[in-house]
Amino acid sequence: MLTYEDFVEGREFPLGPYVAEREEMLAFAREFDPQPFHLDEAAGGANELVGSLTASGWHTCSMLMRMMADSFLLGASSQGSPGVDFVDWKAPVRPGDSLAGTARVLSRRMSSKRPTLGIAKLSATLSNQAGTSVLVSEYALLLLTREGAAS
Repeated sequence: MLTYEDFVEGREFPLGPYVAEREEMLAFAREFDPQPFHLDEAAGGANELVGSLTASGWHTCSMLMRMMADSFLLGASSQGSPGVDFVDWKAPVRPGDSLAGTARVLSRRMSSKRPTLGIAKLSATLSNQAGTSVLVSEYALLLLTREGAAS
């Protein structure tokens, strides 16, 4: 199990690949972000900013979450996150795009209140199969220390 001590500055975790499936994009949009350009090819094509059917940015964040879970979170002493500093959607995600990227540890510190809890700050970047950046984010991750995970 990865603990706080394993999240050293500069460590990178590979993310993906994850394919943005059309039906998954539509299902997410119908339930959570029913803007026309996320639901319909014609509406997406008529939107001069996106030009076609695109995934909701929030769905892209969900795909990122899945990739982080598969890459390192499910094997870590993660206690969740106190928040996301920012998410920057750089380019639209389209049906069939294959997303991959990296999560990188930027910094870390121990909790001032809990001696068995550390806080790591990470960045995540995702690109599509053409190498176009589609998402950049920074967030904090709460992790038990080895001592905390052992108890």
